[in-house]
Amino acid sequence: MSARDEILARVRRAVAGAPEVTIPRGYRTATQAEDLVGLFAERVDDYRAVVHVLLAAEVPGKVAELVAGRRMVVPDGLPAEWQVPGAVAGGSVAELDAADGVITGCAVAIAETGTIVLDSGPGQGRRAQTLVPDYHLCVVRADQIVAGVPEAVARLDPVRPLTWISGPSATSDIELNRVEGVHGPRTLEVIIST
Repeated sequence: MSARDEILARVRRAVAGAPEVTIPRGYRTATQAEDLVGLFAERVDDYRAVVHVLLAAEVPGKVAELVAGRRMVVPDGLPAEWQVPGAVAGGSVAELDAADGVITGCAVAIAETGTIVLDSGPGQGRRAQTLVPDYHLCVVRADQIVAGVPEAVARLDPVRPLTWISGPSATSDIELNRVEGVHGPRTLEVIIST
C-alpha cells in the first residue's frame, strides 16, 4: 500500500458514519456590466497597458502605425488586415530573440479584470511568441469581451494551452520595487476593435 493509499484509508475510516453534509454552491456565474468595452479599456489601462478603442475599419491603419520600424513576429492565422510588411511568420527561437514585438488576436477578454486570454488558436501563436519579444500588440474584437471570469471560462476549451495576460509582465522584489519585462513583454498595447 502506498503512503497516499494509507492516508486516504485513514481519512475514510475517520469519517465513516458521519452524516452527509450538503454544501451550498452559490457560485457567481454571470457578471452584470453595461459597457463591456469601456470597462475592459479602463481595467487594461489600470494595468499600465496602452489602450486604443477604434472602429474596425481603423484597426489596420493603427496596427501599421504602431509597428512601423519594428521587427515584428506574426502568428499563423493572423487576419490579413492586421499583417505588416516585413513581419516574420511563426518565428524560430533566434527570430523571436531578434524581434521587437508580436501582433496577436485573442480567444477572449474579460472586462471585470482587464485580462486577455490566448489559447494558441489562429492568430494567437504559441506561448513563446507572446513571451519573448519585448512588445505585444493585441487586437481584441468587441464581441470577444465578456463581463467576468465565469463567462470567459465557459468560452474556453480546457485542453488548449491558455495564457492569461493582465497587463505588461511585472514582478516585485521583497521591498516591493516593481520591475517590468522580466517574465514577458515590457509593453502591452491593446487595440479594441468595435
